[in-house]
Amino acid sequence: MARELDIEALYRAYGHSVLRRARQILGSEADARDVLQEIFAGLVARTTRFDGRSAPSTFLYAVTTHACLGRLRDARNRRRLLDEHVKPWTDRVDGRSPEAMSMARSALAQLPDAEAQAAVYYHLDGMSHGEIAELLACSPRHVGDLLARAEARLQARKEAS
Repeated sequence: MARELDIEALYRAYGHSVLRRARQILGSEADARDVLQEIFAGLVARTTRFDGRSAPSTFLYAVTTHACLGRLRDARNRRRLLDEHVKPWTDRVDGRSPEAMSMARSALAQLPDAEAQAAVYYHLDGMSHGEIAELLACSPRHVGDLLARAEARLQARKEAS
């Protein structure tokens, strides 16, 4: 059941976290601030987006990640963001060479939403399958499947180049 939200209190309590998360994924202060504004404007317009099944911080973390990944897919911004702003996934990408980083950025932007979210949470944030499952509202096994598909896509792109 939806509950009445105090958007101003949520903004004061979690706005900095949303901004930090958006900045982490997008790598751009201006783009991160745009995402922050979009998320809270969306909550003002539709307070029913948050149904109270999770903590506000969990909800905002997931919404921010989803909004940032959507922004990466935006055709106008994709090339600029991929070339300049997306942070590396960590040491799991072979040697962190410029070529490997370029492939990882490109793969992230082309993954289906669930796979991209799982990959960001796992590789960038270092979250466990259980933590990711809670955010994505699925089983840890499904998270493993999502990560395996994402890894397979990355490997296929690497072999194709």
